[in-house]
Amino acid sequence: LLHRMLPQTVANQLKRGETVEAEAYNSVTIFFSDIVGFTSLSSESTPYQVVNLLNDLYSCFDSIIESFDVYKVETIGDAYMVVSGLPIRNGILHAGEIASMSLAFLAAVKQFKIRHRPDDTLKLRIGIHSGSVVAGVVGIAMPRYCLFGDTVNTASRMESNGEALKIHVSPQCSELLMEIGGYDLVERGLVAMKGKGEVFTYWLEGEDRSIRKPQYIIAPTTEYNPAPRSSTERTHSPTVPSDPTTSVINEIKSINNETDVEAAEAPANRRLRQNSDHLATVNEAWPPAV
Repeated sequence: LLHRMLPQTVANQLKRGETVEAEAYNSVTIFFSDIVGFTSLSSESTPYQVVNLLNDLYSCFDSIIESFDVYKVETIGDAYMVVSGLPIRNGILHAGEIASMSLAFLAAVKQFKIRHRPDDTLKLRIGIHSGSVVAGVVGIAMPRYCLFGDTVNTASRMESNGEALKIHVSPQCSELLMEIGGYDLVERGLVAMKGKGEVFTYWLEGEDRSIRKPQYIIAPTTEYNPAPRSSTERTHSPTVPSDPTTSVINEIKSINNETDVEAAEAPANRRLRQNSDHLATVNEAWPPAV
């Protein structure tokens, strides 16, 4: 239960009786989402139906984030908050992890069925932003791992100024995604934001891992296979494997026509270890927080 409430490294420190000091992170990416029209939907539903709806939706999201290097910070009502890049730093890969996760969320919600209103589609609105934060454990009775800083506020503004079924990207995050490569970013233009003035933002509309820069390729766990597209239409067919190891084993079986799963596990685990070693190398090269 403690590992579900806090990042594993932080939970282990608390279990050892150690004090968890607040820490500054120079670069992370934060995700916010909410449901457009949720207040109206709630007023037309019973409390039990609202609870079931959110439980179904968040269970879906929780299963998706297991395939990415991210940490679920909290949910408040219909708002869902995720971060990548802490407590374990991952260079600039945090932007790609959140972007790919956002695309997976959007694909999933388009197929999501509301039990008591099966003909309705949830209108998820997503905003992502990259920047610096301070993170630490707050509270004793129910300790929570909280993030502080203007980056949190800006990420929230990106979400609230977005549109339904779209991923709104800040200029800081878009720069990192362009550096990583493989992301389909479309200019939205200047958007007036409270406390920020006019900000030039982008829409994230897809991903093609085949053109990602080699140094940023790490164990693809979510693949998108864009269909041929025109300048006016973009369609994507997402496939979200339930587990990274499973997709590797399936790949090996398809190549070797191998039916013995145990025989396939060894090379699969070896590939996952190689990806882990590569991520560790990225972390060592990344400058520590000041």
